[in-house]
Amino acid sequence: MKIIKTKIAIVGGGPSGLLLGQLLSKQGISNVIVERVAGDYVLGRIRAGILEQGFVDLVREAGVATNMDAAGGVHNGFEISVGDRRVRIDLKALTGGKTVMCYGQVEITKDLMDARSASGLETYYESSQVSLHDLKTDSPFVLFEQGGEQFRLECDYIAGCDGFHGVSRKTIPLELRTEHERVYPFGWLGLLSDTPPVSHELIYCKTERGFALASMRSETRSRYYLQVPLTDTVEDWSDEAFWDELKKRLPEDIALNLVTGPSIEKSIAPLRSFICEPMQYGSLFLVGDAAHIVPPTGAKGLNLAASDVATLYKIITRVYKQEDKACIHQYSEIALRRVWNGERFSWWMSNMLHNFGETNGEGLDGDTFMRFMESELNYYLSSEYGRGIIAEQYVGLPYEDLA
Repeated sequence: MKIIKTKIAIVGGGPSGLLLGQLLSKQGISNVIVERVAGDYVLGRIRAGILEQGFVDLVREAGVATNMDAAGGVHNGFEISVGDRRVRIDLKALTGGKTVMCYGQVEITKDLMDARSASGLETYYESSQVSLHDLKTDSPFVLFEQGGEQFRLECDYIAGCDGFHGVSRKTIPLELRTEHERVYPFGWLGLLSDTPPVSHELIYCKTERGFALASMRSETRSRYYLQVPLTDTVEDWSDEAFWDELKKRLPEDIALNLVTGPSIEKSIAPLRSFICEPMQYGSLFLVGDAAHIVPPTGAKGLNLAASDVATLYKIITRVYKQEDKACIHQYSEIALRRVWNGERFSWWMSNMLHNFGETNGEGLDGDTFMRFMESELNYYLSSEYGRGIIAEQYVGLPYEDLA
């Protein structure tokens, strides 16, 4: 068995694990990443593209912002369309100058991978049989296999950045964790295409036919979504059928400008709200999807992972720079405060913008629930104060400092 020693073992080589590793290495804190799939597979995950200012600042602090700053698009606002009514949420004006950036998760991940490789930092892709041990001691370790060889990664702390299906959360004894979940009765059918976006800002559409979102990855690459039943499959939707339905859900004047083309990727994502409490067990810290999943409606998934990274980065830096180990107990409390807020916002936006049909999970019949949500949405869109609440949440609340 090969023995490796490091200060921080990072389980999971997605954007949160890579970002944490890059930030720690800038502070001279050694770290090793163990990832169960190949790097190309990680880059194949087509996901979020809207980044809060806090995430953008973290990427810059990590020294990996060159491509993001060159190719990313700053968004000052977005639109919510309800039938024929279009309301712009002016993020910059309503939040005192805050904005978001459009830069795809794939691009961020690639930038972080390239930076890690250039720095010569250890990363073990395609690792199997990953397991975490002695988490309640001062000498935790990670076991894994690669290429038929067994490895023992000895460390001080473990960051579980391995997603919802990873081993990290499941290592916390079941009787010590509480999991909250809401599964939504629909999914999002997403299509990626090399076509110019129909709008320079995102458009969230609530229609009688269901929800739609017009998004983008760049000035030449678009990302669109349709609310579909959970029983639908990608094979049920040809490109032509997707474009036809999207046109029916977009505002009429916007639909006239829609440029269509062959899809690069199509997929259906089920929607769920999920939180695991606590987010820390001994020397193990859960980060991102390992601890929480949000519906994509509020653009919070990747951004909540970034706030976890920011909190853990502050804690680990204090541990090694100030020799203050007591601060590690703040992680779960601080992280969960922001997680619950982001989950609430995403749940709220999902409720207001989607059609739930006969069942809604809120103890109301479908028609009554729909009328409540229509009233809720109208209330917030009809006043500057209401639009300001949406804008404040969308750009992201400030990261909380350690005590």
